[in-house]
Amino acid sequence: MRTRVAVLLAFVALLGGCSRAEPRPAPASSAAPQSTPQPTPVRPAPTPPPAERLPGFVVLTEFDPRIRADIRYATPHNFVGRPITGYREPLCLLTRQAAEALRRVQDAALAAGHSLKVYDCYRPQPAVDDFVAWSKRSGEQQTKAEFYPDVAKDRLFADGYIGAPTAHSRGSTADLTLVDEPPASQPPYRVGQPLVACTAPRGQRFADNSIDMGTGFDCFDSRAHTADPRITGTPRDNRRLLQRLMTDAGFVNYDREWWHYSLRDEPYPDTFFAAPVARSSVG
Repeated sequence: MRTRVAVLLAFVALLGGCSRAEPRPAPASSAAPQSTPQPTPVRPAPTPPPAERLPGFVVLTEFDPRIRADIRYATPHNFVGRPITGYREPLCLLTRQAAEALRRVQDAALAAGHSLKVYDCYRPQPAVDDFVAWSKRSGEQQTKAEFYPDVAKDRLFADGYIGAPTAHSRGSTADLTLVDEPPASQPPYRVGQPLVACTAPRGQRFADNSIDMGTGFDCFDSRAHTADPRITGTPRDNRRLLQRLMTDAGFVNYDREWWHYSLRDEPYPDTFFAAPVARSSVG
């Protein structure tokens, strides 16, 4: 009997052992283990290219503070009737060679009781583009009565009063005149004031403190040609004085504009710059 009981107990124990689940290894994951997300590297913003500079240029009135300036294209008082694109500051920028030559002109002018006054110097290419675009808008003629009273607007380029490209963009050309030293006061220009033809007698046209040159500055008329025979007496003598002073210093006159002179031996005869008229452009 005891033998049977022992055999039975052993058999039960054997069944219990067979029914216990064996420990299983953790199933291998089919996916790669997750890594800690890494931040996307932040790239520095691209450095903008340096602004275009005008190599070897100077601000004329700082180079020679004795020379006067009346930079018209930075103001509304010009043939377009508003400030021109590219003229961020009312400055005369020129190559150092041109400025040195004008300093010699100033020495000679002062000896004769006069001083130079510049109206325009370096002119950026975007300003020239602005002139070209303006010339194609026939309805914009609010300053015609003063600057081109007897010339059709669509003839200004053909007749040589506006040029594209222009020597001004090379940095050694200046539009200028002579004033008495000390100069007379000049009333400020007021937008909307009555306009008088630039060909009118000196006492009637805009009260520029220039000595009498026979016409106003930027006068698009044949009477502004340097040697126009209708200009006689004192205005003719004044034009000849300016021409002699400028020629002696190495400048050449554009014969259709008594005020326009270019340095004969300019340093950039084939380069037309686009940097704005601003002190930051000089370097």
